[in-house]
Amino acid sequence: MAVEASVSAGAGAGAGAGAARRSLADIAYERVRDRLLTLDIKPGDLLSDGELAKDLGVGRTPVREALKRLELDRLVVSYPRRGTFATRVDVTDLAFISEIRTQLEPLAASRAARVATVSAREQLREVMRAVEGFDASAASVVETLRLDASVHRGIYAAAANPHLEDVLIRYDNLATRIWCMVLDRLPDLSRHVHEHVDLLRAVIDGDEAGAAELARIHVSGFEQAVREALFAA
Repeated sequence: MAVEASVSAGAGAGAGAGAARRSLADIAYERVRDRLLTLDIKPGDLLSDGELAKDLGVGRTPVREALKRLELDRLVVSYPRRGTFATRVDVTDLAFISEIRTQLEPLAASRAARVATVSAREQLREVMRAVEGFDASAASVVETLRLDASVHRGIYAAAANPHLEDVLIRYDNLATRIWCMVLDRLPDLSRHVHEHVDLLRAVIDGDEAGAAELARIHVSGFEQAVREALFAA
């Protein structure tokens, strides 16, 4: 779908153009990121900025800006004279990512339980209700990933530490790519999705210790389930 932007003419055109470029770069970043996370762009695939620009309906400049951000996120890698490729995924990545998330997800959950505002807790209640009513067996991959992301992003935001939030979003993205590799082989996807309810409730209720422990169990269970699916393939 094409992305359209209007830029004011006259004295303010330079500033307007800069804002428009930033906006288009954000859109390009989000759309390419989502294609990488869902493996629509597969690990190892070559990314052509020209083809992406055409697909997204934007110019090459915002796409190139998006690819630079995605390289910082470790979702793509660029090689001189070869091009930009989607990063590969292997079991070693899972171990490294889980090692970090096992430490930081409980920190974010306990901090959110302690400092979340009334508004943030209400937003988490809305997410919790969505999880409670979610039918994993009837949902698409994108719908499942969107719900999972809403849980984790909601907790990260409620923790009110932008540096912690930034790090966790990056590693949650990397974990999501691995999850997508085995999503159709996970025997109990519904349980994985619905165990978020207890975690969200602990955060909402201000149970710091409980939220931390549930977050740790969730991340550890994720790693174990993915490993079993990978080795069973």
